[in-house]
Amino acid sequence: MRIFIVDAFTDRPFRGNPAGVCLPDSAHADDVAWMQSVAAELRHSETAFAVPAAGVDADFALRWFTPLTEVDLCGHATLATAHVLFGQGPASTSRIRFATRSGVLTATLDSDGVLLDFPALPPREVPVPAELGLALGVEPVRVAAGGDDLLVEVASEAVVRAVDPDLELVATLPYRALIVTAAGEGRADFVSRVFAPSVGIAEDPVTGSAHCVLGPYWAPRLDRRRLTGAQLSARGGTVGVELVGDRVRLSGRAVTVLEGDLVAD
Repeated sequence: MRIFIVDAFTDRPFRGNPAGVCLPDSAHADDVAWMQSVAAELRHSETAFAVPAAGVDADFALRWFTPLTEVDLCGHATLATAHVLFGQGPASTSRIRFATRSGVLTATLDSDGVLLDFPALPPREVPVPAELGLALGVEPVRVAAGGDDLLVEVASEAVVRAVDPDLELVATLPYRALIVTAAGEGRADFVSRVFAPSVGIAEDPVTGSAHCVLGPYWAPRLDRRRLTGAQLSARGGTVGVELVGDRVRLSGRAVTVLEGDLVAD
């Protein structure tokens, strides 16, 4: 079985967010325990598994696993998978439809790299969780929930860069991930960092699914439908965001850094 490591939302190796991409044979296509073991072995924030789809309105069935669990939506591993399929031959066109737990998602090859069509997850303001102040260590400006994530706006880009959350407390919050964000002060319209210790990810380098929340959050505040987000992790990465109705188009590039054969059964 072919397996790849791809750095997503970057045009340089060893930046962006690394994802595993596995193209399993038919014997392993529905083996959840096996897929979870592969993801735990690779230890990346997400490993994607893509197999040709049968009987659905899609080209490939796609699933995503953290080292600890399967998730409903992952942007960077979808970008990484599309990058592999466009470059390695299984995809015969410039458009791929993925059947996923979040519905059919489309990836298109264009001049900006890969364009993903994802559901928008507009956040709604919620009461500040009692543990948030201690967990985050900074004063929030606004708190909202979108999808399975908690979004916390803070005062400035500098605060986002400096935040050092208590990950044990973050893991007790009733959300998949904690998104810390602020308006951008340079080339990016907004900046963010994402922490998801409850699913085995201390800090995610670049998070496509978080931008399904961040796009609808910042678009009305900045009065723009096309935005650029910068994720300020140690590796860093850039995500193009465009709101189209109830969808979010995410764009980015990717770089394959490793490919080979998975021989473990």
